[in-house]
Amino acid sequence: MADNEKPKSVNASHREYTLERTRNIGIAAHIDAGKTTTTERILFYTGLIHKIGDVDDGNTVTDWMEQERERGITITSAAVTCFWTQKKEEGLYKSFAGVSHRVNIIDTPGHVDFTAEVERSMRVLDGAVAVFCGVAGVQPQSETVWRQATKYKVPRIAFVNKMDRTGANFENALNDMRKKLGAYAFPIYLPIGAEDKFEGVIDLVNQKAIVWGPGDVAAEGLKYEICEIPDDHKERARAALAELIDAVSNKDDTIAELVIEEKPIEPAVLKAAIRRLTCKIELIPVLCGSAFKKKGVQPLIDSVIDYLPGPLDVPPAQGLEPGTDNVVTVETDDHGKFCSLAFKLWTDPYAGKLVFFRVYSGQLKKGDTIYNPRTRKRERVSRLMVIQGGERKDIDQVFAGDIAALVGLRNITTGDTLCDEDFDVTLEPPTFPEPVISMAVEPKTKADRDKMSEGLQRLAEEDPTFRCFTNEETGQLIIAGMGELHLEIIRDRLFREFKVEASAGAPQIAYRETITKAADGEGKFIRQSGGRGQYGHACIQIQPNEKGKGIEIENKIVGGTIPKEYIPAVIDGIEEAIKGGVYAGYQVIDLKAQVVDGSFHEVDSNELAFKMAGIFALKDAFKKAGPILLEPIMKVEVTTPDEYQGDLLGDINRRRGIINGIEAKQGQTVLNAQVPLAELFGYATAIRSLSKGRASYSMEPLTFEQVPNSIAEKILDTAKSKPAARS
Repeated sequence: MADNEKPKSVNASHREYTLERTRNIGIAAHIDAGKTTTTERILFYTGLIHKIGDVDDGNTVTDWMEQERERGITITSAAVTCFWTQKKEEGLYKSFAGVSHRVNIIDTPGHVDFTAEVERSMRVLDGAVAVFCGVAGVQPQSETVWRQATKYKVPRIAFVNKMDRTGANFENALNDMRKKLGAYAFPIYLPIGAEDKFEGVIDLVNQKAIVWGPGDVAAEGLKYEICEIPDDHKERARAALAELIDAVSNKDDTIAELVIEEKPIEPAVLKAAIRRLTCKIELIPVLCGSAFKKKGVQPLIDSVIDYLPGPLDVPPAQGLEPGTDNVVTVETDDHGKFCSLAFKLWTDPYAGKLVFFRVYSGQLKKGDTIYNPRTRKRERVSRLMVIQGGERKDIDQVFAGDIAALVGLRNITTGDTLCDEDFDVTLEPPTFPEPVISMAVEPKTKADRDKMSEGLQRLAEEDPTFRCFTNEETGQLIIAGMGELHLEIIRDRLFREFKVEASAGAPQIAYRETITKAADGEGKFIRQSGGRGQYGHACIQIQPNEKGKGIEIENKIVGGTIPKEYIPAVIDGIEEAIKGGVYAGYQVIDLKAQVVDGSFHEVDSNELAFKMAGIFALKDAFKKAGPILLEPIMKVEVTTPDEYQGDLLGDINRRRGIINGIEAKQGQTVLNAQVPLAELFGYATAIRSLSKGRASYSMEPLTFEQVPNSIAEKILDTAKSKPAARS
């Protein structure tokens, strides 16, 4: 099925792998579905590594951070480049047989706290492999990464992993994808056996069986054999092929015509149709295997080549001309003007600041000058490299479709466009969720204060979901992120990478404020202190906005009651009050405000006075508008042996949780619930204790809901007495 091929020289001055022979893919899934193990096996079979690492042993290529290896989880997305050649003699894969392909792989985290890594990776990928656990099927974070892939229109194939595990059921996982994800998913491979009897897969398109011989799992690769489908699986394979052809014919005219005319459908013709539909995100081909047991990995790599798009198979990137709504199309072409997107920043202990970028058009060489439309500044490219997990390889040039890293760029943020100066375009940046949890941090010694400040600033540059700021009332430094684990990793990185020891206060919830009814507000700022005074006067109307619509501020002034030049100052004041909160010092969400009236003084009015008037007007109106506190609600899924179901249900109820569903799966119970984040601190310890370590859970942000009055009163009292807790 494939030859191990040594990577060619990375210092070529011309493109060695054409756009048709390039794949940019991501491996994404729920935590512990086997993403990193799958990636590691791919790297072994493509010849990039010669000894297979293991997550449990802490020696995989893509989990190269100390924290990742210690905890056995992926924290940061890692990019690797490998090369794959399909063998000619097997005759299964005619379209690309004997041709070498370059595959850029990004292994993404599965833990919800590091969802930003998945978000920014999806933004720059052409295709994705969604990995599912053969036992658990579709899990909460599976749904999240699926939505992220859909949001950025990323074609994908599905790999049902862990088919060797007790309780593995391919049909259940497939039905889960169709039901929970709404996926038009159909198998292109079927398993031969399951659990401890899983021995191979059936290639439906070619109607062949691929069987792996017995062997030691620790061995560096198992022998496989391509043979006829066993007699007891032939009818099942024929029925599945008929179902696949029917599914494809529903959406592809070429296959539909052949079906209507009752003509035979050659494997190459069917494969081309599956590829067309996959690239248009109209079909999800489904494979199966066991990455840990090294079964089904080679067919997966072949399917990446055969079905996932190259840079030319997806619509060209589109951006805007800065400062306008004019759409600019960025054609994928080596000879076009250079345009790329910086999707990730990373501080490397040896190379310094790395900027990961995806090239959409043109070429970039060492010594070239690039332009950042956001800052309107040019910078010279001194060093280019590709990253192989923890290794860095210097290169001289990159081309359209490549993913690489720049070293030494200044004043750059995630989502910046980097392009030629005469090609002024801004590509759409990835979007990120707001932090939901915060805590105060304090350096243990005065000497640590400057180092901590620098470290936090660098970490905030790298991670768009991490924020740090100083509470103006107390002078305390507050860090905010996506969860307890996220902030724990930040503190750990401060200690290891920046040699800063910091103590932290108890985590604080990022509550939100909003209103329940419309109200008017008036703000006056008048100061007379001899000589020139200050005068600003604004009247506003506010009302609740639709849930999730955010903040909308409009200017409805008529007749010049407030001069045009002072309107932006009033709006600035309203925005500042919204950000700082009115009710309890938390950010305001989902509110519409209109500036409707006011007055000014010919001499004493100025921008500062009207900004203060805007702040006072918002505060005045907010207090009359039925203010309420909102708290983040998490979607929680708990998987437990049946005997602990009652204890865990009771615990969720005590945490103000609402049970949305109870599902039985292979001798275990899956509880779906929504629980306030405030009640989930220490839940990992509690669930281990209640189930004697046998239950597991996962959670992801779901929505914001009103805090019950009795609890809101306590929060308000705490917020007034401890301003440092606000975020």
